Amino acid sequence: MVGFCRARGGMRKLLSNRSMLLGGEMLHDRRRARWLLAAFAVWCAWYLNAQVAPDRLLRGTITGKDNLTYKLVPFTVPAGVKRITVEFAHTGAEQKTVIDLGLIGPRGLRGWSGGRTGTVVIAETDATPSYLPGKIVPGTWNLLMGIPNIRPNVTATYTAKIYFSRSGRAEEAPADVYPVISKQARWYRGDLHMHTAHSDGGCKSQNGKPVPCPVFFTVQAAAQRGLDFIAITDHNTMSQYDAMRELQPYFDDVLLIPGRELTTFQGHANVFGTTDFLDFRVGSTEVPTWNTLLKKIHSAGGLVSINHPKDPTGEACLGCGWDPKPPADMHLVEAIEAINGVVAEGPTAGIPFWQEQLNRGYRITAIAGSDNHNGLAPVPAPGSVGYPTTVVWASELSIPRVLQAIRAGHVFIDATGSKDRLLEMSARLGNLKSSMGDALRVPSGLTAEFTVRTAGAAGGQVEIIEDGTSASLLADSRISQDNQSFTFPFRSDGQRHWLRANVRDRQGRLLLVGNPIYVNLPEKARRLATHRRAR
Repeated sequence: MVGFCRARGGMRKLLSNRSMLLGGEMLHDRRRARWLLAAFAVWCAWYLNAQVAPDRLLRGTITGKDNLTYKLVPFTVPAGVKRITVEFAHTGAEQKTVIDLGLIGPRGLRGWSGGRTGTVVIAETDATPSYLPGKIVPGTWNLLMGIPNIRPNVTATYTAKIYFSRSGRAEEAPADVYPVISKQARWYRGDLHMHTAHSDGGCKSQNGKPVPCPVFFTVQAAAQRGLDFIAITDHNTMSQYDAMRELQPYFDDVLLIPGRELTTFQGHANVFGTTDFLDFRVGSTEVPTWNTLLKKIHSAGGLVSINHPKDPTGEACLGCGWDPKPPADMHLVEAIEAINGVVAEGPTAGIPFWQEQLNRGYRITAIAGSDNHNGLAPVPAPGSVGYPTTVVWASELSIPRVLQAIRAGHVFIDATGSKDRLLEMSARLGNLKSSMGDALRVPSGLTAEFTVRTAGAAGGQVEIIEDGTSASLLADSRISQDNQSFTFPFRSDGQRHWLRANVRDRQGRLLLVGNPIYVNLPEKARRLATHRRAR
């Protein structure tokens, strides 16, 4: 919510463009919309003001007498804290005053960033480079300040704002800890499944030997491909997060999203957006079922995506297929990996499994991931970084907004990882309009107008899918232009339906896969979906 209030024009866009209010239907009472906007602004101002207040505020002065000395400034950390964020600043820089910074916990030094002041984060599973992650022990902590230079007649002041998070969620930290790469609302391209040296990602060394492949090469490959975001999803571990923190400032055009692949004997799933420890041992006393784990993920603020659900499971890959016992509560699943690597269609493809869930009434987003295990693999090539690509419409390029877009279903898949192909779909009934991922109520006997827009796919054809079956709703589905729109009517029978679009090439191979627009989503399902995606 902090990020949403801070997002430029967030509420105005919600009211005027891609609304999820009322199950995705638009608000067109302008007076009511203006009243809601004003009320929301007042509430946000109060909320942000409440959030901005640090848990501890440390202030002090140093003078020339403090030159070449160290100072300890104590503060108390209560029990239950999982993340400490320190925002440190001082005056006097124009007079060459320098204050180096470190942190000491009850069990010793936790890090030293020297004169590189700014924001420091220490959490149980990740930390700012030069600081150690680990358990946040309650008790007396100290800012460790070293003063290598302050002139004899100078007085400088320092301020340390200290924030505690008991959930460890990223959204509870100050906004500048988690970067906003772009403030622009547009389509962003990314890869949501890849592995590095922190699990089973490998490449060849400078001498040509097989070695674990450093995180750097995966991020570099994403930058070279022109991707906007990636999630590094090593198996069951969080150790890659520190490397990602170190690389993010350098790769400032690519958003690095914390992720991991939970690999169990009953199925694999990616989790995005949380750095909390998650016990993945499904079937154990501690984690008896997948539903136990799914609930823990949601408590931590994570987004869940089932990976390669129809892969065969056996000695070659134990647990690769999705087979939880008892069955998982699919209301707790936000996404499904509809395309994994090069597998877009066939008996092991994820699209049929995803569509089965849609037909059962679940509102789940289709995404894709390369499942890349070699950051030095030639690009672009099937299974290399960014092949396939998940494309999301987000109000900005930041972790909260990208995950929000995935939860909302504002997503299509570029199966071959192109840099410019687009697929958009919208539906209109009078003044009501919905886009991919949204719901539209169409009473029985009324006709809604659907529009599909493609770009960069000339020579192919559009395929409309209704409730999992290819439907002949377009008079002419051939794509003859680089930027082309198609319109078709849909007469409602008052029942629940979902419609989406594919784009295929001349040979019938999938190029683009769209997410659905839901027609007449039942109120109960609508409330469940809205609640799940609003978290």
